[in-house]
Amino acid sequence: MKIQDLLPIGTVVLLEGGEKRLMIYGIKQTDLETQDVYDYIGVAYPEGNMGQGTQFLFNHDQIKEVYFQGYEDDERVLFINNLANYYNENNN
Repeated sequence: MKIQDLLPIGTVVLLEGGEKRLMIYGIKQTDLETQDVYDYIGVAYPEGNMGQGTQFLFNHDQIKEVYFQGYEDDERVLFINNLANYYNENNN
């Protein structure tokens, strides 16, 4: 998947096999235990972050449905372009 296809923070999604919607609050996140990189980190919607163990790492291909797409502006476009450049330069 291309970095430019990542959904913005604030996006609300349902994952394949999921029953509870999640709100994305971060992109390109690393699992501190395994060092695996995931496309997103999210929390239950509408509850939000309820402490340790309530944050979920997942990838774009696990998304079944997008209920709401988060805010996008020029600052986000610049961020995504910089992130894409970083990954291209570092072959990640």
